[in-house]
Amino acid sequence: MLKYPKPIEDLIEDFTRLPSVGKKTAERYALYIYTKMSQEHTTLFSNHLIDVKEKIQICKGCGNICSDEYCSICKDQTRNHKQVLVVETIKDLYTIENVNEYKGIYHVLNGAISISKGVGVSDLNIDSLLDLVKKENLEEIILATNATLEGEITARYIKELLQNYPVRITRIAHGLPVGGEMSYADEMTLLKAMEGRREY
Repeated sequence: MLKYPKPIEDLIEDFTRLPSVGKKTAERYALYIYTKMSQEHTTLFSNHLIDVKEKIQICKGCGNICSDEYCSICKDQTRNHKQVLVVETIKDLYTIENVNEYKGIYHVLNGAISISKGVGVSDLNIDSLLDLVKKENLEEIILATNATLEGEITARYIKELLQNYPVRITRIAHGLPVGGEMSYADEMTLLKAMEGRREY
């Protein structure tokens, strides 16, 4: 079987590590870079990859990504720092933020409890949420985990963890479909889900 030169094979292998990129797509990407992309653009592309790993860090306040110690949302004093929206992923945070309706701050869990995937409580960013509740006089925790079994288990766990603290705990209403992921929802569905949140 004829193989590409090793640098092309290595690049194909790298692309297949990306989500939803199969062998044929990875092959097309690698060949495009070699045949169509200029040396200048290729260098820029590789520099951007390095920058993402070297210049981006996790916000010490909420778990968002940023280039400073704290993200722009945490540093924004016009936002309601007494209201915390708990999401599974950074992508979920950006999805909600782009609706431009929520004015509180966030907490990113970096996943959801999943026995089948081997993700436990200790793998998630939950301890810092508990610390925040203990230190700050928060008014509301909005649980915005996905409408999946894992998302529901995670929301229930957090609710039980926080039930003895004087903070209102709500769950977003699921105008979001059961089994669906927040990052695929349209803006109006997200807005209705936020408006219809309930005591949890």
